[in-house]
Amino acid sequence: MKKTFNVDDALFREAKAACGAATETETVRLGLEALVRHAAYQRLRALRGTGQLLFDVPRRRERPAPKRRDA
Repeated sequence: MKKTFNVDDALFREAKAACGAATETETVRLGLEALVRHAAYQRLRALRGTGQLLFDVPRRRERPAPKRRDA
């Protein structure tokens, strides 16, 4: 996808150096991926402590019966 946008040159150089990208496209891609990861982290962090009323989910399998000893 091609997009045209204006970015401050100094900021872009700093971002390129910070992420170690070789190209401008890679710089933008890495920056967007970092932004998406950060947003997901923030959403997950917002859930912290909200599961107080949760309960254990029952297991699908029952425990194995004890082995019988044949005399």
